[in-house]
Amino acid sequence: MNVKEIWLAGGCFWGVEAYFEKIEGVLETTVGYANGKTTNPTYRELKNTGHVETVYVKYDADKIGLFELLEYYFTIIDPTILNRQGPDVGTQYRTGVYYADDKDLPVILSMMELQQKRYDKPLVTEVKPLEHFYPAEEYHQKYLKKNPGGYCHVDLSKKPVRIK
Repeated sequence: MNVKEIWLAGGCFWGVEAYFEKIEGVLETTVGYANGKTTNPTYRELKNTGHVETVYVKYDADKIGLFELLEYYFTIIDPTILNRQGPDVGTQYRTGVYYADDKDLPVILSMMELQQKRYDKPLVTEVKPLEHFYPAEEYHQKYLKKNPGGYCHVDLSKKPVRIK
């Protein structure tokens, strides 16, 4: 097994996590807070910390590559909207792709270039190395599994082609 990881921010993390959990080759997801100014923030503190609601995605690169994962990611976000996805507004809801392996950067930049061709407006999705990631409180983990019918800005009917 060729285990890799990537961190994806796409607005409220509940729907992003629920979507990625369905994809064949995804081994694990965890929601949390990335790249902010404070240590181990709580959900209630998030607004002014610089952190972004993010989903950690651990995957088997022998089953699905990063490029394909990013294709799925871009089907559920609007990369041209700054600090908002769906009705969620604030810097904590910005879009971003965060990586720990520098070898991932050319793949990410290639996808960003491809996505830019699809839009008339410039992309505002961040592409940065992961500085830190703090798992969110337990009640946020697998939230939509625990709360069927709960709030979700992601259209979960957009099923990935390769579902588990």
